[in-house]
Amino acid sequence: MYTRKFLIIITLLGAALSLSAQTDDAKLANEYFQQGEFEKARAMFEDLEKNRSVIPLIHANYFRLLLEEQDIKGAEKYLDRVIKSFPGNINYQVDLAFLYHTIGESDKLDKYLSTLKKQFIENQYQLSSIAQNLVSHQMYEEAIDFYLTARKLNGRESAFALDMAALYRMKNDKRKMTEEYINYAEGNPANLAYVKNLFQNILTEPEDQEFLEETLIQKIQKDPNSALYSDLLIWLELQRKNYYAAFIQARALDRRNQQPGDQSMRIARIAYDNESWDDAIDIYTYVIDTYGDDYNYPQARRFLIKSKENKVKTAFPVDTTAIRNLATEYSELYDQIGPNYTTLEALRNKALLHAFYLDELDTATRILNFVIENRRAPRALVSECKLDLGDIYILTGEPWESTLLYSQVEKDNKEAPLGYEAKLRNARLNYFTGNFALAKSHLDILKLATTREISNDAIALSLLITDNTAFDTTDFIMQEFANVELLIFQNKTAEAKAKLAKILKENPGHSITDEVYWLQSKLELQAGNYQQAVDYLDKIIQAYSYDILSDDAFYKKATIVQDYLHDEEQAMTLYQEFLKAHPGSMYVAEARQRIRQIRGDLVN
Repeated sequence: MYTRKFLIIITLLGAALSLSAQTDDAKLANEYFQQGEFEKARAMFEDLEKNRSVIPLIHANYFRLLLEEQDIKGAEKYLDRVIKSFPGNINYQVDLAFLYHTIGESDKLDKYLSTLKKQFIENQYQLSSIAQNLVSHQMYEEAIDFYLTARKLNGRESAFALDMAALYRMKNDKRKMTEEYINYAEGNPANLAYVKNLFQNILTEPEDQEFLEETLIQKIQKDPNSALYSDLLIWLELQRKNYYAAFIQARALDRRNQQPGDQSMRIARIAYDNESWDDAIDIYTYVIDTYGDDYNYPQARRFLIKSKENKVKTAFPVDTTAIRNLATEYSELYDQIGPNYTTLEALRNKALLHAFYLDELDTATRILNFVIENRRAPRALVSECKLDLGDIYILTGEPWESTLLYSQVEKDNKEAPLGYEAKLRNARLNYFTGNFALAKSHLDILKLATTREISNDAIALSLLITDNTAFDTTDFIMQEFANVELLIFQNKTAEAKAKLAKILKENPGHSITDEVYWLQSKLELQAGNYQQAVDYLDKIIQAYSYDILSDDAFYKKATIVQDYLHDEEQAMTLYQEFLKAHPGSMYVAEARQRIRQIRGDLVN
């Protein structure tokens, strides 16, 4: 009895030792192959393949070696043996298909793949596994055929859609790829955001986006009740900044979902935020006309007026008659609806028009105080009105009143954006009055502000002070320049122009010269003297190409040529030159967008 147990132990031990030795031999054979010593490797592989348990350890390299040596018959015989030994291993079966593909035996390949398909025709997972292995051999067409067979067996059009989309992407077939991602979205609507992100990264060319648009429109026509296609189409049009086209789809969604303009309002706000005033005006007008009795009406009315206001403000010179009409519209909105957040905000907008465009400071002050004292005014709106009132006191030459209001808002909104805005305005006031050291102490804190806009403004003003006071111990020229900016803030443009000319004449070559040119260009643009504005920008571009304002001047020139001089051919050239000269500028994305607009890529 003990002898028998001993023999079993000895046998098992011997088998284990034998397997360990063969494993070591397999490792050595693979090393020979990796080192290019094919003769030694082949001799060992041929000996090792006789042991079935070792084949998984050597198969990949042995098969590659046979192909390297173009021993096609040897490779085919080897694979036949392996497949018989491992009839359920799909990897080996696909390797045989790859062999036929490699040697160009298309008839054999088709016949063999047909046999494989029939063998697993009832198992979609095995079919998809074969497809994956075919992909690893770059047999893309064959892999697609197996995925389609697996999809048919599955019964859902979205089955294996991501796999097939990846395949078409590898084949650079963006149309088929797009169709498959849409298939995936149809079957997995919760992952629509994922599909949008993929499209955003992949469909960068206009023709790709046009195909997606055509496909989605066709699907909407076939299935008008599906919100998914409209959602995707809205997203696409927003990516292309075709706001009105996005609105057309949003309008249809509102009707289908019986919403009083919710989707339309969303698109209108996006158009507004992107300064597409005409589109915003059209969409808000639609909401007002269509849903005049619903909850979106007050907001639509206010933003319609704001959109008109912004359009008027960017058409130089500003039309004061149009400004007065807008002030009347704000009053009518308040009178019609009564006091609430929307209408009180409208009164604030009205006050700012009276203050900064109509020079009616008493009217502006009275309106702002009315809002501040109104019990229905939210705390944030009260703070904003106090900041505005502080600005008006600068216009009236009462800086001590301004700083008092700014400090109140800062105290009431600690560690909040409004608090940072108040600190920034106090810093600006100190700058206007020539207290540069105190201004910089505020600005150094604001460089780390939570909002990018406040941080950028703080950095810009801090750099202006630092760059132009470093070599001027008296700060005299900086004080003169700050005084000019105060005059501009107070709408005293004639005095500002005279002082700027005086600074240039009396201080030739000073570091502040490019800043002077920048302000002169700004004033000429506001006066409607577009070519003169461009001429000043050219002085910065030509003489200060190394300075911080260089890219600002270059981009601003291009926009003036496009928007005000209406020379799109020259503007296109300028944008292209700008991208070459300033590839790291913050305006790069906008410049590319405008180039696409001029080319007609973004036509609705």
